[in-house]
This record gives sequence, C-alpha cells and structure tokens, in this order.
Amino acid sequence: MSELVKSPAIGDESPVPAAPAAPEATPKQLTQWGEIRHRFVQNKLAVVGLVIIILLFITAIFGNMFTPYDPGAQDLENTLASPNGTHWLGTDALGRDMFSRLIAGTRVAMFVGLASIFFAVLIGVALGAIAGYFAGFADTLVMRIADVFLAFPLMIGAVVIILVTGRGITPVIISLAVFSWATVSRLLRSSILSVREMDYVHAAKALGASGGRIVRTHILPNSLTPVLVYATFNVGTTIIGVAALSFLGAGVPVDVPEWGNMLAAGQAFIGVHDYLWLYPSLFVVVTVLGFAFVGDGLRDALDPKLR
Repeated sequence: MSELVKSPAIGDESPVPAAPAAPEATPKQLTQWGEIRHRFVQNKLAVVGLVIIILLFITAIFGNMFTPYDPGAQDLENTLASPNGTHWLGTDALGRDMFSRLIAGTRVAMFVGLASIFFAVLIGVALGAIAGYFAGFADTLVMRIADVFLAFPLMIGAVVIILVTGRGITPVIISLAVFSWATVSRLLRSSILSVREMDYVHAAKALGASGGRIVRTHILPNSLTPVLVYATFNVGTTIIGVAALSFLGAGVPVDVPEWGNMLAAGQAFIGVHDYLWLYPSLFVVVTVLGFAFVGDGLRDALDPKLR
C-alpha cells in the first residue's frame, strides 16, 4: 500500500498518495572495446608507454621541422663540442650535431622496426592459419620449416643474410622479418587449434562456408590477440636488433644517422666524451620500454581471464 500524506490545503484532511520515488540510475554498460580501453587506461605504465610511442611517431614524422642542423652536415672546426646553447647535445668527431642525428635516427628505428614486424606478422599469420586450421600435412610442413628458422639465433641469421645481400635498410628489414615470423606462426597456430573447435565454427561448416571464409571471418578475428601482444612487444626487440646490427657493422650504412651507428662511433670516447654513447643508449632504452609497457597493457586488457 502506498504511503499517504496530508494535503497542504487548510481544513482539508483527505489523504493523497505520495509522489513515487525516482528510479535509480542504472550503470552504463561498456561495450567489449570500451571495456578493453577502460582496462588499458587503468594501467598507468601502459599509458606512459603509449605517450612515449606517440611522441616517437611525431618525432619520426615531423622531426625535420625542428632539427636545428642537417644531420649529415660536418663542421670540422667544431668537433667533439660538449652540449651547449648552440649544439644542445654536443657534436660528434666530425662536427655533426648530435641532437639532429638522434632525431633522424628515430625515423630510421621506427621505420625499420615497424616494417620488419609488419612483414613478420604477415608471413606468420598466413602460414600459422594454414597450419592451425587445415592441420595434417600442412601443419607438419609449416611447423618443421618454422623449427628450422627458430634454430638460428636472430642476430646470426640476420648477419648471414646481410653479408650475402649487402648493408642497407631493406636488407635489415628482410633479415629481421625472416627470422621473426616463426614465433608468430606458432602463436597463431596454438590459438587457432582451440578456436576451431568452437560451436560457431562448426555451425559455419554445417552451413557450407568454405575453409577460407571460415578462417577469415570466424577464426582469425578470435585468434589474433596473442599475435597482437607479441608484435607490440617485439617492435622494441627489433629496434634493439637494428641498433645491434649497426653497432656490429652489419646494419645500415655508417653514413646513415642511426642509433647503433652513433653508439659504435661513441665507444672510442667512453670516459672522455660520454654523451656520444649515452644519448643514443637512452633513446634505445626509452623506446624499448615504451613498446614493452604498451604490450604489457594490451596483454592485460585483452586477457578474458582478467575481465
């Protein structure tokens, strides 16, 4: 029975029903992507990593607009100058501005790192999908080929390819992609082996969908999470690989402003002009940490067990 209140009119004692209580506001339901975004934003290190990556992209794309000097311009009368108001991060042994070269090196590192991961994922997803869905002989063949590439250490295999093809940005991209796809293929195969047993996949087969259509529309979209996380993590690893190859003299040509080349040139001045190796090292470390933080945040946000 509803609660009764007195009428405010004088002398009127007739009861009137009270106003119904306002309904409580229901919490807004997040979509799947909204929930993933919310979980990612809750990870503070992931947000820091995302900010780092955005700044790196801006630097790589628009770096030429705010570099004070040509990265390759030499000033032999101003060599090994310590950081000052004219050259913010000093100059190297040939008088080249360190700040301008570090900015130019960001473009090389980001381009090579992302391009090599792109081709590695492209190859790995194609072969992993074939191995995971069709199984049988295709699975055995793809996995044995992957085992051959996994048996080679990344750096040694990359050096062999570069020694055959010659130094340059394109050979570095190819060599890193060739020795990275196998891990992508194995990750996707393992994910597909579980997804292909789902009811919606069996329903698609019963309706007469082709194998290619089932893989494209049902299996791949639900199997790519581990590949996405791995690719994000491995961009940083690839950037380390680019710098290491250049440091060893097997990467991009020495005249290209690249962090590994700058480290190799600065090792002769350790303890004397430490800024020559310290600044490139910091750029490498910060870049790798940025991708690692984002990869860690994506793994937590996409993991259904944590939702």
